[in-house]
Amino acid sequence: MKQVLTIVVKLQPTPEQVTKLEATLQAFADACNYVNEQTNPKLTNKIAIQSLTYQTIKSQFNLVANMAVRVCARVAANRKTAKQKDKPVKGFVPSSMDCDKDLFRLREHDWTVSIATVLGRERVELKPGNYQKGKLKGRKPTSAQLCQHRDGQFYLHIQLKDTLPDPQDTDQVIGVDLGRRDIAVTSENEKWDGKHIQSVRDRFSQTRASLQKKASKGTRTTRRRCREVGKRLSGRERRYQQWLNHNISKSVVKRAVELSASIAIEDLTGIRERTNEKPRNKTERRRSNSWAFYQLRMFIEYKAASAGVQVIPISPAYTSQMCHKCLHIHPVKGKSYRSGKSFKCGHCGWHGDADFNGANNIALVGLSINQPGGTKLSCKLSRTIEYVQLSLFDFFRATENPDRER
Repeated sequence: MKQVLTIVVKLQPTPEQVTKLEATLQAFADACNYVNEQTNPKLTNKIAIQSLTYQTIKSQFNLVANMAVRVCARVAANRKTAKQKDKPVKGFVPSSMDCDKDLFRLREHDWTVSIATVLGRERVELKPGNYQKGKLKGRKPTSAQLCQHRDGQFYLHIQLKDTLPDPQDTDQVIGVDLGRRDIAVTSENEKWDGKHIQSVRDRFSQTRASLQKKASKGTRTTRRRCREVGKRLSGRERRYQQWLNHNISKSVVKRAVELSASIAIEDLTGIRERTNEKPRNKTERRRSNSWAFYQLRMFIEYKAASAGVQVIPISPAYTSQMCHKCLHIHPVKGKSYRSGKSFKCGHCGWHGDADFNGANNIALVGLSINQPGGTKLSCKLSRTIEYVQLSLFDFFRATENPDRER
């Protein structure tokens, strides 16, 4: 199995090289628009598109052979994606160009890259950090994207392909419970408190609101100043969130490698649609919709894949209602079993952190999936009280529907 890792490296072109790179991106986008307009919109095969437009786009847009091939491949890929989403292909903008091994060459000894342009080949200086240097050292990448970001700077998105190790069979599973109060809690009782994170995100929100209010009522100088500050702050919250997700995922995968364990994580697909149906104020809606749980899951999955650790997505249904000690499931209605962050089992008497209890339940379900022989996951107590008891068969039948309340 192959894994593609994208390394983003900043370019430092001269003013003359900037002109050539911008002209190349513009020609590439114009060629894509031409191909998209002049061919049948239902045609998604890049070879068929290439046979119809190859010679024309080479001569009309002054593209070299490999650029013309990449244009046809870009249009075909965008059409396939648009077809899956049942939407038409929008116009192409001059922000990126696909490169193969003939359109760019990386030179490691002086950290420069040779890029083909419509005005000839240029050798552009790179500005890699220690992380990029460590990943690119000794490698010969064969694909990349030349991109111009919103800040006007040029970057090279270099793709590295690695062969993944086979996941190891293990009888150990680490459960990961995701939430807002605690961003992540593992069955190893490792947690990342979300209180400080929420305060940082609230501060970003207040700053944006203040800038918008001043810009709407201020003078021309005030509006210009607010735009400058807003541009400087743009993306800072997203980068902070991404940095934090990287740290959490790195720690979880590192612990799984130390224990030779698999990772079971909540599958929160569609959680925003379900929670937004409930009445909440504007602040709560913003807080619940602004955290990237899916990004955290993707970070854990790709780091675990490169380390040979298996990741098991688990439906969150009943994981917060079941006691991980006696495996008794409590109903949502009726006698209270959970108060804030505390969970108390009315069956066996266990009480503790609710997220830690949920993480252990996720680990138990993940272990039963990882070992098809069965773990006899059923309530250990036969005493009948006013709570609802579910057998192993009933439990898994209930967890098949992720839309049920947790």
